[in-house]
Amino acid sequence: MRVNKKNVQNLFYIFITTHLVLWTLVPSLTNNNLPLDTIEHLAWGSNLDWGFNKHPPAVAFFLEIFYQIFGPQDWAYYLLSQIFVAIAFIVVFKFAEGFFKNKTLSLISVLLLEGIYFYNFTTPEFNVNVCQLPFWALCIYYSWRLFNKQEINIKDCLWLGVFAAIGFLSKYLFIYLLLGIDLLFFYVIFIKKYKKFDFKYLIALEVFIVLLVPHMIWLSNNDYTTITYGLARTGLENSSLLDHIIYPLIFLGKQTGILIPFFIMSFFLIQKFKFKISLKDKKLFFLVFINLIPIGLMFLTSMLTGSKIRTMWMTPFYLFFGVLIVYIFQSQINLKKLNGFISAFLILFIFSPFAYAYISITETDKRTDYPGKQIAIKTQYAWNQDHKKTINVVLGDEWHAGNLSYHLKSRPAWDGPVTIDKLSLLSKFTCIDNICIGYR
Repeated sequence: MRVNKKNVQNLFYIFITTHLVLWTLVPSLTNNNLPLDTIEHLAWGSNLDWGFNKHPPAVAFFLEIFYQIFGPQDWAYYLLSQIFVAIAFIVVFKFAEGFFKNKTLSLISVLLLEGIYFYNFTTPEFNVNVCQLPFWALCIYYSWRLFNKQEINIKDCLWLGVFAAIGFLSKYLFIYLLLGIDLLFFYVIFIKKYKKFDFKYLIALEVFIVLLVPHMIWLSNNDYTTITYGLARTGLENSSLLDHIIYPLIFLGKQTGILIPFFIMSFFLIQKFKFKISLKDKKLFFLVFINLIPIGLMFLTSMLTGSKIRTMWMTPFYLFFGVLIVYIFQSQINLKKLNGFISAFLILFIFSPFAYAYISITETDKRTDYPGKQIAIKTQYAWNQDHKKTINVVLGDEWHAGNLSYHLKSRPAWDGPVTIDKLSLLSKFTCIDNICIGYR
């Protein structure tokens, strides 16, 4: 397989475009309703704040932008999710270009990611995990620029601080990547002394902190509810001594299982699994810190605390695994004999959307089968019989009330669960099955 640089560039953008279109169309055509997390985050977006009971605000912010542009059009939110995935892939490709100085190896580094279901099968649901992807990739990209250059560019520090803050405001687990980056620079500056400390590095930290201030104020005013929710999800309160062994092993087993298709693709790519690792190789050093250290820290967290690590939490952690594998085995890759790899890639690339469509069509008791639009039409009709004013508030759980907020034409603001205090603030309201609608 012989391709020139221009052809590789074109192939990459054909892949990105096809991926985006395919994974926007398939869920749009086979799902009757948006997934749970997307509806929940849209509910938050209807009443934007600097934080919510489960997560920081970034995911709701991006969804609300799209709602203001497209309204209740389901395809738009599948598109938004794929835009985030595509941006992450583009950043990985650009990173790999500078890393390998070889566009074909850069393309392969991205194509390998189709072997990880976090970047195809689960992407139609725009949630905090997908929201992290472009910012995770961008933080690594700008960290590499700072790591690789002798002179520090202030703009690189600024952008690193900005993207680190947005990533953290997407999900707190973003901190595991930032810890990996911090440990990397601490090691090369203060231990190995490959680089000299420069106060310009602190610009990234300063920007990061400044952008987090509004959210930190919100946290303080809301009893740190987002943090307590996250801790509750780990099962720390009920952990036993055995959990410190069982949960880390389960974590490792699941991660290995997730990566099986990725390793199968790698098997077709690499002729012989022979490699030499040198601790003096700064490129490999960087890849280890941004790929393996965050995962190691997650494993260590589970082992030390006995906490359960949920599989989907690992969504952004493998974005640069393709680069790592290609870099380690690049001398064993024959660029003239890629037919086996291309075949494996095409099989996975085609199988994933077909599998998603099949499950979506044949299984009829999923959240995406919920008749949200029909319920909203009936609710609006019943309301119009007795009231002339527009519904502008909906109370209840994020799923049922969130669906009404999304589907009703007036886009009522979701204001949390039903309470007597909240009902007392409404001029008129109607309640059915613990869901209340009304206006102030």
